[in-house]
Amino acid sequence: MNEFNPSQSGPEPSATGPSCGHRLRQAREAAGMSREEVASRLHMPARIVQSLENDDWDALGATIFVRGQLRSYARLLKLDLDVDACLDRAEVAPVAPPELVSYSHTPRYRRVLEQATRRAIYIVMTLAIAVPAWFATGPHLGRNAPATQSLEVPDDLVLPASNPPAPARVQVKPRTPVVASMTPRPVASGPAGTGLVLEFKDESWVELFDADGRTVEKGLLGAGESRRFEPGEVASVKLGNAAAVQVQAGGETLDLAPFSRGTVARFKLSSDGSVVPASE
Repeated sequence: MNEFNPSQSGPEPSATGPSCGHRLRQAREAAGMSREEVASRLHMPARIVQSLENDDWDALGATIFVRGQLRSYARLLKLDLDVDACLDRAEVAPVAPPELVSYSHTPRYRRVLEQATRRAIYIVMTLAIAVPAWFATGPHLGRNAPATQSLEVPDDLVLPASNPPAPARVQVKPRTPVVASMTPRPVASGPAGTGLVLEFKDESWVELFDADGRTVEKGLLGAGESRRFEPGEVASVKLGNAAAVQVQAGGETLDLAPFSRGTVARFKLSSDGSVVPASE
């Protein structure tokens, strides 16, 4: 019994002989190769190899692809295979060429005219909707608009003779002013060397409070002005631009350096006239 030799060359088998796919499968099995190995070496999917061995040409696509795949497979197995004869026997249906659609050339002026026509139709449709709506709502809104009444009393208006009801009296609670008057404070008369004396060489902001926290004086004093207060009249002092103010307390000139922070000096006067630092 003669064995099948895949490399044997000879005439193409007759119509009743083994098909091309059958011969490819026999040659692969004789070479000891699997479909996956053939697919890896030919760089094609394993399903393509299976379709070639099963003579399933319809699943492979166009004839030109089938012809190339059969030649590559036969070249790998060193099999003398008449690819054209195989395809003729299989009667592979050719792929129909794509239908050519003829497009007529449209002149540029015609395209511009069509665009202008579409825009005109859009404008007309917008106006057909907007204009009736405007006419329908315009008078309605005008009638419902609130009328503006004048607050002026006509000269010929005669008021009734009856006395109007007296307005309810509202008791206003007096408020303590925060900022004292900026008018110069008269110098208090008294013996020299007593109380508090402030002499201003330049502009300075002063805040003076009594023992109850009420404002004695608060404001900006200019150069050349002076203030004198009786003992016990001022309990707390705050001076801005303290370097421009000369302070006398109890008849002695006060050094403001221990009571100053930056340009602001703060100190308190006790009832006996002694000076102590002000707590922040």
